[in-house]
Amino acid sequence: MTYNWQHQNWPNFHYDLEILQPLFLEFSLEWAELSGMEKGLSTDLEEETVINIMVSEAIKSSAIEGEFYSREDVMSSIKNKLGLNKTPARVKDRYSAGIAELMVEVRTSFQLPLSTEMLKNWHKILFVHSKNLLVGDWREGKEPMQVVSGSIGREIVHFEAPPSDKVAKEMELMVNWYNQANFPPINAIGSALLKSAIVHLYFESIHPFEDGNGRIGRALAEKALSQFLGKPVLMSISKIIEADKNAYYQALKDAQRGLEITDWIAYFIKVIITAQRDSKALVEFLLGKVKYFDKYKNYMDDRQTKVIERMFEAGPEGFQGGMSAKKYMSITQVSKATATRDLQYLNENGLLIQSGAGRSVRYELNLLNVK
Repeated sequence: MTYNWQHQNWPNFHYDLEILQPLFLEFSLEWAELSGMEKGLSTDLEEETVINIMVSEAIKSSAIEGEFYSREDVMSSIKNKLGLNKTPARVKDRYSAGIAELMVEVRTSFQLPLSTEMLKNWHKILFVHSKNLLVGDWREGKEPMQVVSGSIGREIVHFEAPPSDKVAKEMELMVNWYNQANFPPINAIGSALLKSAIVHLYFESIHPFEDGNGRIGRALAEKALSQFLGKPVLMSISKIIEADKNAYYQALKDAQRGLEITDWIAYFIKVIITAQRDSKALVEFLLGKVKYFDKYKNYMDDRQTKVIERMFEAGPEGFQGGMSAKKYMSITQVSKATATRDLQYLNENGLLIQSGAGRSVRYELNLLNVK
């Protein structure tokens, strides 16, 4: 098997702009609509939107790699890092702090030129609490860096990266390409999309670190988009990738076989477009939240408000499994009778929608009357 970095013309990727042009236009239309929605957000709502996006990206980027963190821990870590908590919130899982801090770092430093030092620092941030791992430097050793699947003895090698002794040189070349890349005569949006898709593939093909290449590579794609577009992007690319990881890995595998990468760029732009649409849904959801509390604030006491706020924290996807009396009891520390009575009251007054019966009864937010 010959991989892209083994080709004589590596890393001179080539692609068909004519095929990609419709995707540039589709993104442009979505970008204009989302940007317009952003301008209509209050300062508080914009802050809430940004935090939700960063939390989603942190959780989903880690989930792609098989690491799972609680939303509460990641959100607390991000708010702590941004100085939004007057008293730093306690974070139960310290490993969640690394990916949370990386999200903040990428977003706040998007305008800076890329450097090998920046990428190594990202790695240090991500693995600040890790042991038995070479942190903040390129991988070493003579063992091949391979992406494999399958059981022991039946492994399938999907990709093999350049040997460790070539990584430093390859990364210098990649960073130079990133900072000096010139694209065909297209607009800034087209250039941003090309750069984001290509730098992610380029980085993943070198696979410079012992671990964390996927998370850092996706952060790099976000940086490229933000830097070219002139502001931090309001989207979670990893959320869309995680929803169909097999398609992502197959697209990477196919692209790493050669230097013609039109299909890869098309795939990645479609991911970005879907991520934009998902962000639009989030903004609409948060705007609905404001209207919801304006309409129903006088219908809820402090206990009921706490539960409704917890349900909204789950985002547009909804509170997992719906709200039940048992979950209500856990959140508010009340008796089952009080929890049941509260939920029935909220349902009767139009704040919640009931489904199921008996032990299977569940409640969802009723947003139909606030749109």
